[in-house]
Amino acid sequence: MSMAVRRDQPYIWVTWLTKLLVGENSCEWAAWFKAHYTKFRRAPDDFDSATWQMNHTVLLNEVRGRLQAEGRTVFIEKQNRFTLRGSSATLGGKPDLIALSGDRGVIYDVKTGQPTSADHVQVMTYMYAVPRALGQYANMIFDGVVSYRDHEVPIPASAIDEQFIGRLASLIRKISREQPLAKTPSAMECGFCQISKEECPERVESGPEEVPVTTDF
Repeated sequence: MSMAVRRDQPYIWVTWLTKLLVGENSCEWAAWFKAHYTKFRRAPDDFDSATWQMNHTVLLNEVRGRLQAEGRTVFIEKQNRFTLRGSSATLGGKPDLIALSGDRGVIYDVKTGQPTSADHVQVMTYMYAVPRALGQYANMIFDGVVSYRDHEVPIPASAIDEQFIGRLASLIRKISREQPLAKTPSAMECGFCQISKEECPERVESGPEEVPVTTDF
């Protein structure tokens, strides 16, 4: 039996969008469900979150220290949390670092895993939302950086163009609809999904069994 509680209005966390925007995920229903429901039953998770958090914090502090040594004013994680209210939904997020120098800002997100296109789009979404959601940054121009262990990927402010804004807004409006969106269950995608089988009976718990065959190659 579902324990999920319906939200008063759709609420979308930035990372629920990014993999859909770049095609790394295809299950729109998962984002729709989390946008419309809270306190749902979560799937068992063997992810070592403590180790991940420690590794992330080490890298975050390294980047923060470097930026401060350069004379920049740096704001970190909880200082950067925002909620951007739109006509169809509220968008929430929490950039790792915001570094200021004069009237320019740079939004950093620190990643300890392998680079993905979704990392890039996550920072772009922050670049769009932060000056609109946080009054102290109104009208400020932001560049972005995805910071990995061994390299950084810069994102110019010009990346936040009409095409990107249109695609982001279109997905937010789609996820905000009352009617549930399509499910695309698969072992790979469900394996990284928080939503339990009690909430999503179609959830795939394991991959297809391999059957030995003989072929001509």
